[in-house]
Amino acid sequence: MAAPATVDEYIAGFPPEVAERLVRVRAEIVDAVTGATGTRPEEKVRYGIAAIMLGGRYALHFAGWKKHIGLYPVPDLPEPLESEIAPYRAEKDSVVFPHLKDVPYELIGRIAREIADERVRQSAEG
Repeated sequence: MAAPATVDEYIAGFPPEVAERLVRVRAEIVDAVTGATGTRPEEKVRYGIAAIMLGGRYALHFAGWKKHIGLYPVPDLPEPLESEIAPYRAEKDSVVFPHLKDVPYELIGRIAREIADERVRQSAEG
């Protein structure tokens, strides 16, 4: 089977319950990046997973797996947000949301917004 060429194809390749979660994760990320930039971001499939782009570079990747949904890369973020993320940290720059628990969509939106805001600040600084 061919690798997905679009984020829609990527999401469609999952069982319905996982695809529904991925649609909501995608919406939170896209809304947050749009809010930070005033422009709807480009979406791509990179490294076989979904990526939301910002200024020609990725802002955040999200992926569905057998046991969880992951966001990558998620750098250390300012407090108190980092403390909220801590229970989901899998590695230094990854967070995972197990399928057996409710997905904290609002938290995902805040993570994406903070990453997008930081990228916008970096661009403004040159």
